Amino acid sequence: MLFGTPFSSLGAPCIRVALFDSYPIGTRLAVGMDSGYWVGDFGGLQDGVALLTNAQLFSNVGTPIDGLRPVVRIPIRNITFVSL
Repeated sequence: MLFGTPFSSLGAPCIRVALFDSYPIGTRLAVGMDSGYWVGDFGGLQDGVALLTNAQLFSNVGTPIDGLRPVVRIPIRNITFVSL
């Protein structure tokens, strides 16, 4: 549900934060940005960033760009989509 002010106290649009509301910690997610997307385990939200663990970056056409990273911090304002 999207109630309240349109921006959180961190300045991030609440609508993007709401994308993560139904995912428990450890859920495997794809989190998109303009330049590609990360696939990893949801680690929570902290200080205006989404945390993914055991994550790998892919290009928009699906090819891996880099190897696995133990923790990735993605600024919420840069997120374009979230999917299972």
